[in-house]
Amino acid sequence: MRILIVSEDIPSPSMGGLAKHALTLARALVRAGHEVDILGTDQHPIEVCGDEGKFGGRFFGELNGHHAGWKEISFGMFMPPKRTAIAKHFAKIIMRHAAGYDVIHYHGHIPNVARYLPADINFVQTRHDQGSDCFRHTRFRDDKICKSADPAECANCIRLHPNPLQRVVSKAAVVRFRKEVAESFSTHKTVFVSDMLRKNLARTLGPGNWGTTVHNFVDRPALERLRDAAQLLPASSDFHVFIAAKLYPAKGVRQFLAALAPQLPSNMRVTIAGDGADEAKLRAEFESGQIQFLGWCSPEKTLTLAATCTAVVVPSVWEEPCATTVLEGLFLGKPTFALRRGGTPELAIYAAAPGQLRLHADMPSLVADLVSFDPATTFGKAPEGLGSADSAVQQLMQIYRLPPVPAH
Repeated sequence: MRILIVSEDIPSPSMGGLAKHALTLARALVRAGHEVDILGTDQHPIEVCGDEGKFGGRFFGELNGHHAGWKEISFGMFMPPKRTAIAKHFAKIIMRHAAGYDVIHYHGHIPNVARYLPADINFVQTRHDQGSDCFRHTRFRDDKICKSADPAECANCIRLHPNPLQRVVSKAAVVRFRKEVAESFSTHKTVFVSDMLRKNLARTLGPGNWGTTVHNFVDRPALERLRDAAQLLPASSDFHVFIAAKLYPAKGVRQFLAALAPQLPSNMRVTIAGDGADEAKLRAEFESGQIQFLGWCSPEKTLTLAATCTAVVVPSVWEEPCATTVLEGLFLGKPTFALRRGGTPELAIYAAAPGQLRLHADMPSLVADLVSFDPATTFGKAPEGLGSADSAVQQLMQIYRLPPVPAH
């Protein structure tokens, strides 16, 4: 098949999980014998992605306009036309290429884009976060998970104390957006990276066949090569804990360190790869001889660090949809510690054995388990065929071949 992957997260010199997912998929599709091109932004050349950008096809850098602010911050309210205009603009760019492909697969943050594409276009989008109904994409506000379905409450996410006008206009923007998303999902195929995302969406869109689930995936063979290489290194007496995360509240790094620091064992050291708005504050509060912040690291360096650590911690306090870092920890053979939230519990099927994915109700119990964990514990490999991009391609090909307009 001729497949066009579309994402405004590609290319980027500091890629997140969504971009890595899309590029990993592109390489797997090429390995399976398909022709794959990528339509990304016009901000950078594909070379800024390094080796991950070598996917075996052509790159078109044409997407733009998605960062337009529309003065929402200064006005203190979400603007109703903004997301419609961006979706129409993206749809127009996609249509310039559509005739040359059997399927267009979108990975991005404009879920209503399908509303402005013809119904006979074989368009599939994968939803990676909670941006199908939340303008913050996270369903996380005031340091806690937001479960409200009331669009009027969304005004509080752009202005702490919205006035009546700001509340009315923001509500109108959310109502309009959610209506367009519902129409998009009703006329084109939608994939969610976890059952949690699909079920959560029903809180605002109501019951319906909104899409299907294909779990997030990784380049499993590459991870297992890293694992095998790490096992040849001399054993260390340190208990090395590794975290890869953006440094902002939803990722829970501060909560984790605040719980761990007072009881940090003398043989434990913590390495944190990632940057973000909270990096300076976290360094000032926690950096020491045993707690090290590396800032942003390349994907290659991040995975090498994960492969050589003793344990991986994913301390997110929001509802992670299907965290790549959890899958990477499991396939690298590491005990992986996380909270029992979001889509993370679904990933237990990828553990090599019970007890590898260690889920907890709160941060104190996670830290207590980590501190008491035997670092000599080892895990084998997960059953073959699980969690890899190559197996996900088989699922996606079935979806690609479905009629463009699903029956609802």
